[in-house]
Amino acid sequence: MASTDPLLQPYQLKHLTLRNRIMTTSHEPAYPEDGMPKDRYRAYHVERAKAGIALTMTAGSAAISRDSPPVFNNVLAWKDEVVPWMKALADECHDHGAAVMIQLTHLGRRTRWDKGDWLPVVSPSHAREAAHRAFPKKIEDWDIARIIADYADAAERMKAAGLDGIELQAYGHLMDQFWSPLTNSLDGPYGGPLENRLRFAFDVLAAIRQRVGPGFIVGMRYVADEDLDGGLSREDGLEISRLLKNSGMVDFLNVIRGHIDTDPGLTDVIPIQGMRSAPHLDFAGEIRSATSFPTFHAARVPDVATARHAIASGKVDMIGMTRAHMTDPHIVRKIIENREDDIRPCVGANYCLDRIYQGGAAYCIHNPATGRELEIPHDIPPAGKRKRIVIVGAGPAGMEAARVAAERGHDVTVFEAADQPGGQIRLTARSKRRQEMIGIIDWRMEQCTAKGVGFRFNTWAEADTVLEEKPDVVIVATGGYPHSDVLAAGNELTVTAWDIISGDAKPGANVLLYDDAGDHVALQAAELVAAGGARVEIMTPDRSFAPEVMAMNLVPYMRSLQKLDTVFTVTYRLQSVTREGNELLAEVGSDYGGVRQTRRVDQVIVNHGTVPLDDLYFELKPLSRNLGAVDHEALINGRPQNLAGNPKGGFQLFRIGDAVSARNTHAAIYDALRLVKDI
Repeated sequence: MASTDPLLQPYQLKHLTLRNRIMTTSHEPAYPEDGMPKDRYRAYHVERAKAGIALTMTAGSAAISRDSPPVFNNVLAWKDEVVPWMKALADECHDHGAAVMIQLTHLGRRTRWDKGDWLPVVSPSHAREAAHRAFPKKIEDWDIARIIADYADAAERMKAAGLDGIELQAYGHLMDQFWSPLTNSLDGPYGGPLENRLRFAFDVLAAIRQRVGPGFIVGMRYVADEDLDGGLSREDGLEISRLLKNSGMVDFLNVIRGHIDTDPGLTDVIPIQGMRSAPHLDFAGEIRSATSFPTFHAARVPDVATARHAIASGKVDMIGMTRAHMTDPHIVRKIIENREDDIRPCVGANYCLDRIYQGGAAYCIHNPATGRELEIPHDIPPAGKRKRIVIVGAGPAGMEAARVAAERGHDVTVFEAADQPGGQIRLTARSKRRQEMIGIIDWRMEQCTAKGVGFRFNTWAEADTVLEEKPDVVIVATGGYPHSDVLAAGNELTVTAWDIISGDAKPGANVLLYDDAGDHVALQAAELVAAGGARVEIMTPDRSFAPEVMAMNLVPYMRSLQKLDTVFTVTYRLQSVTREGNELLAEVGSDYGGVRQTRRVDQVIVNHGTVPLDDLYFELKPLSRNLGAVDHEALINGRPQNLAGNPKGGFQLFRIGDAVSARNTHAAIYDALRLVKDI
């Protein structure tokens, strides 16, 4: 019987039948090797194709010219060698029933001159983009001619690779730098009124059509309202949309609202946790209504209900669930199988995108298999032999270990000192803006419960407690406790950021928060204290504050803390604290030397990461068969752990997450997954 679910209805785009209404929009996870979408890149897209997605849009974006050097690891569409790699990707995705397209672009000023071949950055004006800081050369006529030809060449390569179509990127990149009056100071024929500013885009489209013919699908992902003083307005966007449709050269519109030239602008275009879901969906619906033309859209569509509403209401024809598919590539399969409750939730942490903008590969905060499909399966296979596994600690590492062990078919018991699971994540979720983080734990608790994992809460596990279970494997995931012994003197006069977040310490009125870890914990504590009316100074010895929080996650903190008059002090080190009456005297120096200052406050908060809570591990270590040792080669290459330095030991012993060292949530979960999948 045919499904009546709006999301599962096929969609006819020109000659192409898309099997449902769910797509992943173009994005660059930074997995290419030498600019090519090789095995790792292909495996990432194939995983989603196997699970039923209708359209996987690769690259975000593929560079069409040598003077458009990627600022992170993008596909290089200007190279002929890209064709066989894209063909291999397209062929395998096609074998699983998914359509494949690619997004092409010239970055214009949204790059740097000291990347790639060190060619000048070009743009229709000398205006610098704040995010990438390059002052561009004002584009000349010969630049325009060669870049138009580069677009046509790249499109021809993608047709030769057997892709179903291409999409041109026109938000923040060269194409809409021509469109926007903020970034186009050219005279005619490419500057001045809107019609002239659009000429470059239509010249590119004409060149592409001449090269690939009328049948090949060509779309445009574009800004239809920059939401910026002096930029493209909503009315401009509606007119651009009509002109694109009427050109006869475009087959679909993929609508964006906002600007990406600054971190706050980018975060509003691609919202993160604590921000409204699908904030631009209604606007995309207005474009579709005004044009009656195939319209796609994506911007924080984290769940099936939101996606279903987007299609059922007729706002768009195809809905993008891009970050959601990084979290769970099998969303469509689970919808078809009536298993929506099993979908691993995207919690909006944005670890994926923030890592890219820091120069790293995209990883989901709580699905370490994403981007590692060649080494780690998304579906955990059963083990050949059932074992008795005891896990101590129900934070993210312990919960993942329990989930994976249960999927393997083992008999699993988890001891947890608290009355509920979560560990540090439960503290994180105390912030209203970050409360979605608890989904990391809630999903695992549901999975573990369904698989019969036994939980013993309110239980402080001692060595005897563990040994009574007669385990084959013991995994210590006890996490850590705040490292507060960081000053030369006066540590006992400070409180930790954890104390503030948990409510164990009452915030002061005049507070110095010393952050020597640079993570979310300090900013979350500062936000809590400042919101209560306190004067707050955040001090760090680093040259920038909160470097571990990364760009897009920093935006909501700044919007909150700046309104609360928080002071940010970098490159100064807190050395000691003494008491003088009702005040604390904080002695401040600098790693650069020659500085000595004093702060008078009523509270000093310290954030310096955690120290492993590892007493149980070291107590059990001499009793274990492997003496706690890990075979790193086996771990990395997906083989079982067989070290046996103590043949008389009764069990294997491992520790994971912050019980080893202070890292982050992704590292803790990755520790658990890659260890336990082979037990």
